[in-house]
Amino acid sequence: MQVVTTAGHGGHGKSALVRALTGKDTEAPGAWTELPSGRRVAFVDVPGGERDVPAMLAGAAPAPAVLLSVAADEGWMPQSQEHLDVLGALGVRFGVLAVTRSDAADPKLALRQARERLAGSALRGVEAVAVSAETGAGMDELAAALDRLAGRLPVPDPDAPVRLWIDHAFTAGRQTVVTGTLTAGTVAVGDELLLMPAAERVRVRTIGCAGEPHETVGGVSRVVLTLRDAGRVDVGMSLVAAGAWTHTTCVDVRTRFGEASGRLARRMTLHLGSAAVPVRLRPLGPDTARLTLNSRLALHLGDTGILRDPERRSIAGVSVLDVRPPTLVRRGAGAVRARELASWPDRPDGAIVLRRHGVLRRAELSVMGCAPPDDAVALNGEWLADPAHWEALFERLAEETAVHAAENPHAPGIPLETVRLRLGLPARQLVEALVRPPLRVETGRVYGPADAQPVWTAAVKRLKAGLADSPFDAPAIDRLAELGLTGDALAAAERAGAVLRIAADGDDEIVLLPGADQEALRVLSGLPQPFRPGQAADALGTSRRVAVALLRHLDGLGLTERRRS
Repeated sequence: MQVVTTAGHGGHGKSALVRALTGKDTEAPGAWTELPSGRRVAFVDVPGGERDVPAMLAGAAPAPAVLLSVAADEGWMPQSQEHLDVLGALGVRFGVLAVTRSDAADPKLALRQARERLAGSALRGVEAVAVSAETGAGMDELAAALDRLAGRLPVPDPDAPVRLWIDHAFTAGRQTVVTGTLTAGTVAVGDELLLMPAAERVRVRTIGCAGEPHETVGGVSRVVLTLRDAGRVDVGMSLVAAGAWTHTTCVDVRTRFGEASGRLARRMTLHLGSAAVPVRLRPLGPDTARLTLNSRLALHLGDTGILRDPERRSIAGVSVLDVRPPTLVRRGAGAVRARELASWPDRPDGAIVLRRHGVLRRAELSVMGCAPPDDAVALNGEWLADPAHWEALFERLAEETAVHAAENPHAPGIPLETVRLRLGLPARQLVEALVRPPLRVETGRVYGPADAQPVWTAAVKRLKAGLADSPFDAPAIDRLAELGLTGDALAAAERAGAVLRIAADGDDEIVLLPGADQEALRVLSGLPQPFRPGQAADALGTSRRVAVALLRHLDGLGLTERRRS
């Protein structure tokens, strides 16, 4: 099925045409007909009065094509032009022109007027038919023209994420019925969708399309859905697939088909889909602006809508350039942002988005409506990086390690968390992914090519080997000396987090591997409570000296309770 919206001046026969084509009341949400080829087309019949532009926008915005009516006895009228402006701002470029009431006047003059007006629009060259709904003249030709139009319309992706803008809704008891134009994707009975703007989870109970029940339906279609326990539902809300759209109240847009952004009113209404959302506008460049919305919308990059100022009766089309725009707090930030956006197309792709953010999760690109670029650097299966940004980060990391080594000759490696913060990376795992020769990662630190191995590195490796089978059998002082873990070397290893150092009686000290205290706590928690130091030593497989030192250490951390007998 395809969906066509009507447009034209009030009283120019739009509804009469739909009734003549479908045999159905145009108030019904499912007015449709079967064309000569067997294709089906549904109609969204919008009002044409001067005050009905918001309602016209709500119905027309999701439809991919238009049936534009101009009466032969009145010709081109103010709402004819206003509707054409709206269609131009929405980017509608498929349609059929119907010169109606051809029984009341010669249609040639009205046809010539309409052709002149359409010549400068995206609808120039559309097929035109003179008709009379009253006598039936030309109706077969109109059906054939609509058939040819339906055959030219793009075929939507059945696997695209669902977003259904609601243009009719009513609730009876616990059951809510909504109607809208499904532009792409597939909806099935039992699907769970999010009702925006509250992102409330609702479930599809039944689906109707073309007057028949369906288990599944794909776009483009006029659909009637019954929702279970949906709460309050109003026109302008949307049903969207979870985890597939960016829910936002701030967007950067390109303005087109209207005045320069600086001359637009600072408070306007954004019409997108069937939604009409008041916005605050901040001009950026001549054709770019930032919109702050008073309600969340589920959007993708490239979404199109209309900004309308009801008082001045002015409109401007908009294309969404960024659904996660950066904050603009520094002086001159707006001008910098305008220069950046000036080079972007109306529908930015994944390469542009990744270039701006540097590093993103795959899922973050997806909810913006972008596919990962082919040259993206894949990191750990979850993250993607822009190649130029990733190389620049590596160069910065190499510089940071060199500076740190010069300033800290006894502990040259930089902790991973310090690197993460300095480079502005969102996760520590990305630091490890960034490291490559001649840099290296050891013991939670990043070392540069000129960094000498710390004097304690080999000693710690020998300590690990000695404690492999008996993790609590701390070496005596003379053994620590043999390992090379005394004095400055031991202190540096402790600062690097490579060893756990615990004070014991007198000048004695216990040296174990990091995490040994937590492992001891786990073992001791399994003993019958309370227990004696000798029982702790037996459970840990170590001497009473080490066991007592560990118990005091844990007590100091507030992890054990000492009871006197």
